[in-house]
Amino acid sequence: MTKATLYRIELELAREPGHPEGDRDHSYRLYLPLTADGHIDAAGYRDMPDWCRVVRNRPGEDEARGRILHGPGGRWLFDYSDANSSDDEVGFRLSEEHFVPGEYVSIREDDGKTHVFRIVSVRQD
Repeated sequence: MTKATLYRIELELAREPGHPEGDRDHSYRLYLPLTADGHIDAAGYRDMPDWCRVVRNRPGEDEARGRILHGPGGRWLFDYSDANSSDDEVGFRLSEEHFVPGEYVSIREDDGKTHVFRIVSVRQD
């Protein structure tokens, strides 16, 4: 049995209305196990759920730290508080995404709006 490898995945806000060049200060840092081809390793996640974390940075806000949860229907959630779910964010089809630099992922943030983020780096943690 092979032990899963945890990766540090850096995301930055991609170009969108109001941010024609994207925004390096609106970012996420994900800690997830990945397969050799860059997909989330769900079996690896089951072996190390407490190591799977998220750090969110947005201009004018304190850094937010939370857990990455594998939810119903294969959804991946970012949970910042055990007290409530109003701060939860959802990665759009993250189980299908290929986590390599230059690719894009979508995240529905806690305000209900979906934003696209560019993967800027992926490295073993």
